[in-house]
Amino acid sequence: MASDLPTLLRFFKALADESRLRLLSLVAQRERSVQELAMLLALKEPTASHHLAMLKSLGLVRVRQDGNTRWYRFEPGSLAGLARSVLGDEQIAALVGDVPPAAWDDHVLGAFVLPDGTLKTIPASRKKRRIVLAWMLRDFEAGRRYPEAEVNALIQRRHWDSATLRREMIGYHMLAREHGIYWRLDESEWRDESGQAA
Repeated sequence: MASDLPTLLRFFKALADESRLRLLSLVAQRERSVQELAMLLALKEPTASHHLAMLKSLGLVRVRQDGNTRWYRFEPGSLAGLARSVLGDEQIAALVGDVPPAAWDDHVLGAFVLPDGTLKTIPASRKKRRIVLAWMLRDFEAGRRYPEAEVNALIQRRHWDSATLRREMIGYHMLAREHGIYWRLDESEWRDESGQAA
């Protein structure tokens, strides 16, 4: 989809100009000649022709030759076609290219984790806190049961406030607890920062 980026840039560049927008508006009302459009917008004919050529290259207007006169009309189907081909959710998301999925997580951890592996502070933002908690869960083995004292010891390797962090891990469904025994839940059961299934 990266090949659609030049088309999108040309499209937005074309519509980012007041004269081109006004030209498009006039030819959307009815078919008009270059001479009429230039007169209505107080433009020189070569300038109007240049703007119309850009709109035509994107398929936003169509041109009809009648003798020496060129008539322009808005092409409404082109907008729908462009929207389908390059403005869908997947296409827009693909424009950024390959961004490492963990880039934001790494940035957050870099801001909150000291070189010795301890936390500077517990993040106030729930989104950032979830990232830190998920990082701390790496210390817990899947399938293993932990008494509360061992859970506290693992958490305190990273930060002194084991009670708060333990409650947060349970709140995010990262840890489960029953009769003082804790275990790590599968990531498919974890909740996001709004409390919804991730």
